[in-house]
Amino acid sequence: MSPRGKSVRTAALLTLTALLLTACSATATTPENDGCAQTPLSELKLDTPANQITGVSDACLANPAIDPIEKDPTPKLPVTVTDDAGAQVTVTDASRILALDISGTLAATVWGLGLGKNLIGRDAATSFPGTEKLPLATGSSHTLNAEAILAMAPTVILTDGSLGPKAVREQLAQAGIPVVKITQDRTISNTGDIVREVSTALGIPETGTKLTERISTELKTALGDVQKIVPADESKRPRVIFLYARGGAGIYYLFGEGSGADSLIDAIGGVDVAKEIGWNGMKPMTAEALMNAKPDVLLMMTDGLKSVNGIDGLLEQIPALASTPAGEHRRVVTMNDTEILGFGPRTAAVVESLARALYTAPEPSATPAK
Repeated sequence: MSPRGKSVRTAALLTLTALLLTACSATATTPENDGCAQTPLSELKLDTPANQITGVSDACLANPAIDPIEKDPTPKLPVTVTDDAGAQVTVTDASRILALDISGTLAATVWGLGLGKNLIGRDAATSFPGTEKLPLATGSSHTLNAEAILAMAPTVILTDGSLGPKAVREQLAQAGIPVVKITQDRTISNTGDIVREVSTALGIPETGTKLTERISTELKTALGDVQKIVPADESKRPRVIFLYARGGAGIYYLFGEGSGADSLIDAIGGVDVAKEIGWNGMKPMTAEALMNAKPDVLLMMTDGLKSVNGIDGLLEQIPALASTPAGEHRRVVTMNDTEILGFGPRTAAVVESLARALYTAPEPSATPAK
């Protein structure tokens, strides 16, 4: 990745961290993990062009659980790694793991590697089946709690800098706990890098290779299935933009290049209109930018739409939206906050679910009045 691309993604992640810190207390919810029935993409009835569909669709994973690639792999330790910050860190014990980041990707990766039973706590974004009873290491927010973490007695901490404050991470390292910094990048294309860094730090690199291969195979299949339903004529492809909203805090951001949302939009065959208007990273939405983008579809986090009281509230809070095709068609695709940008072992399932919601009209009963 170019230095500019790296800086854009880093800035985007820091912005997301600030947004979540500002809004979490007002919008924190417990995600549902029951899954939902889904029609295979190959069997979808595409009666209406995606850029003409009306209403709100929720993208739901058929199975939110993570299937470990191995059962209880044996770490070969000690191991010394050079982490993403350039520091040399020696890990001697992986029996008590804390994997903490803003999107829950690291804990999902540890679980996918087969060391889920070694997780002793979680961040606020980790909620997939099997982790619900783990104590929070971040309190009710997205900040690290040194006292709580030290009380858990972790033998290794995996993080990426998206959770702070930095002084707490330094305090934990000074207490003798190996703190390994994993790459901050969160895109579809670098999922393998995350798996490699995590598995190497935990002394199971061969298991990491197996998990990377499985993710790659599943993603290749998912992308192939998506391409079968994407209109060949680009003028008929849905124009999509990611809107981050926290109504209670008055926060409305558009996510563009380097945010991770751009790679999702590309994967599901949407036209990334943020790229068209040169929108980089995560920045406060402007009426001008929204109208210039002319989106057919808004991609949002589920709690984000709830925070503005649904589509009616969104149109009321953002009058400029009514002048766009998305506003005219009241068209929004939502997905659980802890899943939509949490690239990891479930990446292929996220892509499939979003594509299904994007290209098919919601059931009449599934389109909320508000």
